[in-house]
Amino acid sequence: MDIGERKLRILRAIIDDYIATGIPVGSRTIAKKYLDWSSATIRNEMSDLEEMGLLEQPHTSAGRVPSDLAYRLYVDQLMQVPDLSAEEIRYMQQYVHFRLGEIEEVISQAANLLSEITNYTAVALTPQMKDSVVTGFQLVPITENLALVVLVTEAGVLKDQVISIPKQMDSDQIYEVSKLLAKQLCGHTLAEIEETLHQQMDENLAKALQGHKRLAGSLIEALDTYAVPNLSKELVLGGAGKILNHPEYSDIDKARQFLSVLETKDRLYQLLRRGSKLQFNITIGRENEFEDLRNCSVVTATYRIGDQNLGSIGVIGPTRMDYSRVMSVLGFMGRSLTEVLSNLTDGE
Repeated sequence: MDIGERKLRILRAIIDDYIATGIPVGSRTIAKKYLDWSSATIRNEMSDLEEMGLLEQPHTSAGRVPSDLAYRLYVDQLMQVPDLSAEEIRYMQQYVHFRLGEIEEVISQAANLLSEITNYTAVALTPQMKDSVVTGFQLVPITENLALVVLVTEAGVLKDQVISIPKQMDSDQIYEVSKLLAKQLCGHTLAEIEETLHQQMDENLAKALQGHKRLAGSLIEALDTYAVPNLSKELVLGGAGKILNHPEYSDIDKARQFLSVLETKDRLYQLLRRGSKLQFNITIGRENEFEDLRNCSVVTATYRIGDQNLGSIGVIGPTRMDYSRVMSVLGFMGRSLTEVLSNLTDGE
C-alpha cells in the first residue's frame, strides 16, 4: 500500500493515542498533542486514510479509530519496540529465577508474570515433547507390582508415568524389557514412535515379556501419553479475567464469547502450536481464523532449548493492544525462559 510520509505520521499518532486512551481520535487531538499542523490538513488526510480502509468511524463519535489493517501496517512498519526499564528487568529476572521447579511450574509462573506485567490474558504452551528426540529410557521398579516409566529426551526428563507390573517379574526381566525399549526408542522423536514403531515394539515386547500382554499394553499406552496432546497440562493460562478490565469487553456477549474460548482451549492450543514455529507471531482481529477471536489480537514468542523450539508464550488482548510494549516484554520473557529451562534440564 503506497502511503505518503504525512499520512503515515498521522496514522501512527492516531494509533498511539487510541491505544493509550481508548477514545476515538479527532483531528484537533492530533494537532494539539502530536503534530503542529492545522486541523483542516489533518482532517483531509484522515479522510483519505478512511477511504484506504485504515480508519473507521464509530457511529456515536466524530473521531476515528484504527482498523485491523491499520494495526497490521503499524506493527509491520511504524511501531518502535522500547527497551524495558532496569527496574522491570530486575523484577522479571527475580520472579523467574527464584521460583524454579518442574518445567510445567516454570511455564505457569511465567504466564502469570506476563499477565501481571502487560495487564492482558497470558497463554503458554508447555514444551512440545512430541517433536523431541528420545535419548534414554528406563523402567524403574517401585514396589513388587508398580514401576516408573522414565523417558529422557533432548528437552529434559519425563517421569510421571506409573504402570502396573506382574508380581512374578524379577529384576532381570524388568531390566531386559527396559534395555529393549531403550534400544527401540533412542534416536527417534515421540511422533515417530507413535506413527511408525508401534507394531515393531508390540512384537518385540510380546517376545520379551513372554505372554504378559497387559504389561506390554501398559508400556505402549504410557509412551502414547507423551506424544498425544493433553490440553489440561500443555496449555497454561495466566490472568484469565484480565481482558475483561478493558472497555472493549464491557459488552456482555463479547466477554462471554472470549471466556468460552478460554474454557474450551482447543483454539488457543492450535494458535500457539503454529506460533511455536516462529520467533514472534502477531495475529490481529479478523486475521484470526477462529471467529470467536476476531475481536482480539494474539501475540506470541517462542522459547527454546538448544536449537529446538519447545513451545510458545503470548498474550491475548483487544486489537487496541499496546503492541510495542507487549513485544518488548515477550522478547525478554522468551529469552529468560530459554535460559531457565536450559539450566533446569541440564541439571536433571
